Amino acid sequence: MSRASVLTIRIPSDLKHRIELVAEEQGVSINQLAMYMFTKEIGNLEASQTMSKYWKNYPKEKILTDFDNVMEKVKDKPVPDWDKIDNNSTC
Repeated sequence: MSRASVLTIRIPSDLKHRIELVAEEQGVSINQLAMYMFTKEIGNLEASQTMSKYWKNYPKEKILTDFDNVMEKVKDKPVPDWDKIDNNSTC
């Protein structure tokens, strides 16, 4: 494990309050929540950059056509109950 270092950031008091509430709801410290959120967001940004680099040389029409071709192969398959959208859900 790498050595820990300290990062001090300034945030609005209302954001700090929200972070405290979420950390409490999750049963973790503010530090643990911040590390999780930073790690998750950095991973998302890195993945997005990688995908952008990968797809930048592909024309949009080719991507959409290839997607449609894949979807054609699965369109008649039954959808399991756990994967159906419940239009009456409150979420």
